[in-house]
Amino acid sequence: MFVLDRHGRPLDPCHPARARRLLSAGRAVVHRHTPFVIRLKDRDAATSAIEGVQVGIDPGSKHTGLAVFTDHGGNRSGRYTIRLDHRGAAIRDRLSARAALRRARRSRNLRHRAPRFLNRTRPQGWLAPSLRHRVDTTVSWVARLTRWAPMRAVYVERVAFDTHALSAGKPLQGVEYQQGTLAGYEAREYLLTKWGRACAYCGASGVPLNLDHLHPRSRGGSDRIGNLTLACIRCNQAKNATPVEMFLKGRPALLAKILKQAQAPLRDAAAVNAIRWALWRALEATGLSVHTASGGRTKWNRSRTGAAKSHTLDALHVGHLENVTTWPSTVLVVKATGRGTYARTRTDRYGFPRLRFPRTKQVKGFATGDLVRATVPTGQKAGVHLGRVAVRSTGSFNIATRHGTVQGIGHRHIHLLQRADGYGYTTHPETRHRTTFPPQPEGEGLHTGGIR
Repeated sequence: MFVLDRHGRPLDPCHPARARRLLSAGRAVVHRHTPFVIRLKDRDAATSAIEGVQVGIDPGSKHTGLAVFTDHGGNRSGRYTIRLDHRGAAIRDRLSARAALRRARRSRNLRHRAPRFLNRTRPQGWLAPSLRHRVDTTVSWVARLTRWAPMRAVYVERVAFDTHALSAGKPLQGVEYQQGTLAGYEAREYLLTKWGRACAYCGASGVPLNLDHLHPRSRGGSDRIGNLTLACIRCNQAKNATPVEMFLKGRPALLAKILKQAQAPLRDAAAVNAIRWALWRALEATGLSVHTASGGRTKWNRSRTGAAKSHTLDALHVGHLENVTTWPSTVLVVKATGRGTYARTRTDRYGFPRLRFPRTKQVKGFATGDLVRATVPTGQKAGVHLGRVAVRSTGSFNIATRHGTVQGIGHRHIHLLQRADGYGYTTHPETRHRTTFPPQPEGEGLHTGGIR
């Protein structure tokens, strides 16, 4: 749990059991409900010994993992993990719908202004709104964690793949090819993303996958990324040292697809890398000590600690480390929901207003999205209901709880816990161990370095 002193300055986080004892003894009060933050009444940061914490960030397209941890000589201990769910896809769809609506209105025989989008220039470092949202949201949560915990450093993945290790690294062969080095993990992670973590020949997923050369090395093939693909153990053994053209001679459509995909670069990698670089620059501007690493090193760290694949555990393994001793059993899932819209109307299919909304968003002191607790003494809805409220001008509100929506709760029975901040909060258990595959017959796939 996050802890503040009596002046609101951050102290070292504490165990939930200790936070409960402090609250029951009257030494602390609840400062924030989610994430849970307490404020001590009798402590001052100026006279307290503060060790400090660090935060790891694993940026992603749909989800970003954040992990707050302490570090003692390279041994990390996870204290708090957050999975941030972005709404970049919703932003992209809204912008596309708006552009289509405006385009349609300009094409009709109506009185309208001339288009102004042709004379606009984009500043240096411009990102599309859906991408900028991911950067701004992540930086915003780092700033929040800085207010709740004594932040010492930030570890962030600046690139998904180390392209230098892919192009200039030495060939994957011998012991390094079987067991994997850091450069090998860069290549493996790149290929897993490029080929969708499935066998290129039969499409099997959820099984051990091996690196396979489209043109075998015994016939002059190279170790370049464009000559590598993924194959399950059965397809890898069936192909053996056969060129891909001969192996797929009876399946010309699949052959053409594999050859085209092998030569095409990973387009998503460029977009994700652009987000990571923009995030790194934004974090540098905060004045925190920022350390960077690649996604390949993160996976290499996870392989040594035996951790499962998740955004939060990836965040805990970013950068240089010796070991990860513990990590939290519960993850706080923070979903970006937005703060509503400024528009006070809804439009029909022609773009003209058809519905009007009130000018104010608050009703009886509550706004849609507020976290509330309703205590209903009698009636069919009697009980305690905790969740997000949807306000109505009549004063009878709906509350979305984890068990469903309870409708028609009077505002007099509702108590405010936390104002809406544009996010929805849930929790789920963290995967504690690496996902395992069924055992394979002895000797299968050893010469090609099986990967997952």
